[in-house]
Amino acid sequence: MRGPALMLAGIGLFGLLDANSKLLSDGHSVWQVLLVRFVTLLVVVLAMRALVPGWGGPLTTRFPRLHAARALVMLGSAICFFQAFSRLPLAEGYLVFFTSPFIVLALSALFLREAPGRAAWGWCAVGFCGVAVGLAPGLSGMAGGAPVAGYLYALGGTFCYSAVFTLNRQLRGEPGIARVLVWPSLLGLAVMLPLGLANWSTPSLLTLGQMVGNGLIVGLATVALAEAFRHASASRLAPFGYSGLVWSLTWDFAFWSRVPGAAMLAGAAVVVFACIMSERAAARW
Repeated sequence: MRGPALMLAGIGLFGLLDANSKLLSDGHSVWQVLLVRFVTLLVVVLAMRALVPGWGGPLTTRFPRLHAARALVMLGSAICFFQAFSRLPLAEGYLVFFTSPFIVLALSALFLREAPGRAAWGWCAVGFCGVAVGLAPGLSGMAGGAPVAGYLYALGGTFCYSAVFTLNRQLRGEPGIARVLVWPSLLGLAVMLPLGLANWSTPSLLTLGQMVGNGLIVGLATVALAEAFRHASASRLAPFGYSGLVWSLTWDFAFWSRVPGAAMLAGAAVVVFACIMSERAAARW
């Protein structure tokens, strides 16, 4: 159960990250917010290594190409989801995101040679049906819909996120967490530094705290997901991504007082049920 528990914790933290980013998007550019995020991550890791020599393990790697690819798709995921949630309610963006388990299972079969059991595919399909139920009102125009750009950004972020899943599994044999934090942060800093400074707007002390908080949250979430893949296969963990739907509904209500409709609640119930049943099926693989 350690892998699924870490997966659920990581998904919950990423949900909080998305909610915080949506709040920040109202007055600050994606470039500025991400610049502070990557600076915070690097400062925390370097500070920990200064206090505890060797903390997080070595920075060198036997798989530089995999780490480079992982850093690239993580950056793409961060940009796309920030842009998506600046345009969409969290729940709508997450419903697009919940096509990820199918992509993860396909990538796992193609690149990791992990053969998901029929039950895994079956419960993912059930979960997708729940997603379809929740998304139906928006697609039909009953709920007013949302900007097409928001859905496209969410879809792009979903592809990037699914690739991170697969790469995490390929890198599971490397000990330590320093690599999974430092290399994406260095790439992010290199890309965001000129863009962030060019689009900088002076934040309040509270807003700056939120930006720094983003860096801390994403660090904890990244570590949780990376550790999850050391204890379970990608195909086993994929259906637990559906738990993000519950988090998105929670944060939508907590921060924006959005009450989900009957279709959204029905879809959420199906998704949660599919997650529970997928764990039971995984125990028999």
